[in-house]
Amino acid sequence: MRNITELLEQLKASPYEEVYLSAPHTGQVSFAKIQPGDIVYGPMGAWKERPGTLLATLERERNPKALCAPQQGVISKVRLDLDGSFVEAGTRLVTMQHTLTREEVLSRLLRQALHLFSAPERAKYYFSPDVDKKIRAGGVRSVTVHDGMDVFIMSRMKREAPLAYSGPDGLIYEVYFKYTDNVDAGQPLIGVCPPDQLDAIEDVVTRVQAEWKEV
Repeated sequence: MRNITELLEQLKASPYEEVYLSAPHTGQVSFAKIQPGDIVYGPMGAWKERPGTLLATLERERNPKALCAPQQGVISKVRLDLDGSFVEAGTRLVTMQHTLTREEVLSRLLRQALHLFSAPERAKYYFSPDVDKKIRAGGVRSVTVHDGMDVFIMSRMKREAPLAYSGPDGLIYEVYFKYTDNVDAGQPLIGVCPPDQLDAIEDVVTRVQAEWKEV
């Protein structure tokens, strides 16, 4: 496990990340009335049904596509030199500086601190009946897993197969998948916390919840 206290201090010293808006396909770009220093907002609503701040419009074959901010942040750069021009897919149009939220900081720390067990291939995943029953009764963190334990069912091409966990013994601390979604190969399914690291992880989580200031 990396020194998560050190990582937390690094994030506190630089609590930002660069977010880029790029052209999803070719077309003629027209920027909205935006400039560096403007605050923009990402999708809002209970289901993120309301789009974020309009940043640009990309038109191809007379079909305009609105390009909106994917997250809240402050605009740091706009490629106004491209306004009205034809751009290729992948061309970076807007750069934003996003201040990390408390949840995002916790997510980053836990992904570094926990043992991540990842999907071996793209498929839908479910907990095995025994594990699912324990989770429903006592929550995710009531379940202890061990190397070789049948924890998942992998569903692909209408075929299901058991999938055993591999890694250190510990509590399932985080779950990174949903039953309804396909998970790409290499993406984490669960984060497991070995018993001897639980106190250290809980201490950092408590510090983040108490000390991290939301913008």
